[in-house]
Amino acid sequence: MGYRVSGLPLADFEPLFGLDDEALKARNVLRVTADSKPGFPCRVTLEDAEPGETLLLLNYEHQAAATPYRSSHAIFVREAARSEAAFENEVPPLLSGRLLSVRAFDGGDMMIDADCIDGSELEPLIERMLGDGAAYLHVHNARRGCFAARVDRLG
Repeated sequence: MGYRVSGLPLADFEPLFGLDDEALKARNVLRVTADSKPGFPCRVTLEDAEPGETLLLLNYEHQAAATPYRSSHAIFVREAARSEAAFENEVPPLLSGRLLSVRAFDGGDMMIDADCIDGSELEPLIERMLGDGAAYLHVHNARRGCFAARVDRLG
């Protein structure tokens, strides 16, 4: 069974790029500068920002479904992002080196399974959860709880 790991849609964030700090603050968004790598994971490109690169830190509703699992959390988005990532049948390096929380949802957006794993073990978990009937998965960084990526079944 094939799968796709996707970054968030670039169009959701492009209107924020280049705004001054006051305009961002009015929208509860902060501009930050990466000072280490890893440490500033972009949720659009699914890459860690390089030191010196600017990112936006904002709250994002990654689970907008009208269920008890509706959820939002802080994320980073690189201001240099130009397209969203899509990895088919491959785990992005951004995820493989982190402690992850993976949440499986059914077609009604209800959580049906969850697990915490080392990112190096993500692919077998994706295959198991999708094989067990999950419609899609949400991957989070386990320590801080931030949304990292969505996983969908191909085909």
